Amino acid sequence: MRSKYTIFLLFVGALVIIEKENNIISRVSDKLTPRQTPQTPLYPNGSVSVLLTENGSYSSLSELDPAFKRLKNRLENFALRFQHQVDNEQSNPRKHILLMATTRTGSSFVGEFFNQQGSNMFYLFEPLWHVERMVTFEARGANAVAASIIYRDTLQQLFLCDLHVLEHFISPLPEHHITPSLFRRGSSRSLCEDPVCTPFVKKTFEKYHCKNRRCGPLNLTLAAESCLSKQHRAIKTVRVRQLESLRPLLEDSRLQMKIIQLVRDPRAILASRMVAFSSKYENWKKWAVNGEVPIEDEEVQKLKGNCENIRLSAEVGLRQPSWLKARYMLVRYEDIARYPMQKAAEMYRFSGIPFTRQVKEWILKNTQGSKESGGVYSTKKNSSEQFEKWRFSMPYQLAQVVQKVCGPAMELFGYKLIEDPKILTNRSISLLEEKVFHFTYL
Repeated sequence: MRSKYTIFLLFVGALVIIEKENNIISRVSDKLTPRQTPQTPLYPNGSVSVLLTENGSYSSLSELDPAFKRLKNRLENFALRFQHQVDNEQSNPRKHILLMATTRTGSSFVGEFFNQQGSNMFYLFEPLWHVERMVTFEARGANAVAASIIYRDTLQQLFLCDLHVLEHFISPLPEHHITPSLFRRGSSRSLCEDPVCTPFVKKTFEKYHCKNRRCGPLNLTLAAESCLSKQHRAIKTVRVRQLESLRPLLEDSRLQMKIIQLVRDPRAILASRMVAFSSKYENWKKWAVNGEVPIEDEEVQKLKGNCENIRLSAEVGLRQPSWLKARYMLVRYEDIARYPMQKAAEMYRFSGIPFTRQVKEWILKNTQGSKESGGVYSTKKNSSEQFEKWRFSMPYQLAQVVQKVCGPAMELFGYKLIEDPKILTNRSISLLEEKVFHFTYL
C-alpha cells in the first residue's frame, strides 16, 4: 500500500514537471512560428533563420534541445529521490508507538525512553488529558464506551500528525492555532525545539512551558509540520482503559502501530497515589488508622475496576489475536527499575526503532539518582531502590484490601500475595515472581 502511494506521488510529480517544461517549450515554439510580416526575414524555401522576440532577445530551434535535456534530468532526479524514500521506508518504516499505562506506574519515566530517542522521534506526553477534562465520563456504562471512542479517534488523528484535533478540547480555545495551554508541553522535546519553539512572548503566561529554553506559545501548525517530518511517533497515555478499543488503529493501514502496556504492583500504585493525590485519598488514610476498610465502598470498587481493566487488556494482548500479532508487549515497571538498560533495549527492539546513544546516556544519568532526588513527578530515579519503597509506607491493612480486589491481576503479572505483616517490610523477601511475558518481534 505504501509503495503504491509512493508511485502515485511520483506520477503526479512527474506530470507537474512535464507541464511546467511544456509551458516553457510552448513559449519557445510560439516565438519560432513563422509570421508572414514584412519584419520577418525568410529564406527562399520559407524556413526561419533567426527571430526577434518581444523583449528584443533572439531564440532559435536550438533552444528546444536544452529544454528537453533539463526535463529528462529533472525527471531522473525526481525518480531517484522517490526511490530513495521508498527504499528508506522499506528498510526502516515509520513506527507509531503507544505507551499504555495507568497513573503512578512509572509511565513518565518510561516515556522518556522514547522522548530522548533523538531527532527522528516525535513524542507527545498525555495529550488525552485535555479530552478527559473537557468531557465528563463515568467509569462504566455508555459513557465509558463513548470515552473509549473519543480517545481512540483522537489518538488516531494525533498519530497522523493532525494536532489541530486538540483544539476542540484545549481551554481556553487556541487563537489562530496558537495556545499557551497545552498540558505538559515541556515534557515533549519535539515541542520545544526548532522550528516549533518560536520567539518568546513577554506577558504571555504558559504554565507548562519548555524546561530548557524560552519559547513562545505553542503553534499547533508548526508542531504538526514537525510531526510530519519525523521518522517515528510515540504517545504516552494513562487514559485508555481497554486495549481492545484500539483495534481500529492497529488495523489502519496508514499506521504501523505498536503497543507497550506498562503495569505495576497495584499495592505500589495505591501507595504512590496516596502521596501524589493526597486530598483524593482521605478515606483510605482513615481506613488505615481505623483498621477497617468497607469493601463495597465506591472508592474500593473503583480500584477493583481499574485492576480488572488492566488485567483484561493484558489477557487480550498476551493472547496475540491476529490483529495484535507482533504489535503488543507487556512490561512490568519493577523489571524496568531493576534492569533499565536491558528493558529499554527490548522495547526498542520490539518497536523496530534504533536504540540510540542519547537514550542510553539518559538512562545511565537518570537511574543513578540519590535517595532524595526528584519529587512525585520526577523522571530521575534511584531505580534499584524506588520500586520497593512503597513497602515501608503502606499499612498492612490496605495491602490486604488491594490483594482482595486485585488478586487476579496480581496473579497474572507475578506479584506475590502476603499473609504476614512482617513480610511486607522484610526487604530480603521478594514480592516479585521471576516471570517472562512472551511477545513477538517482527
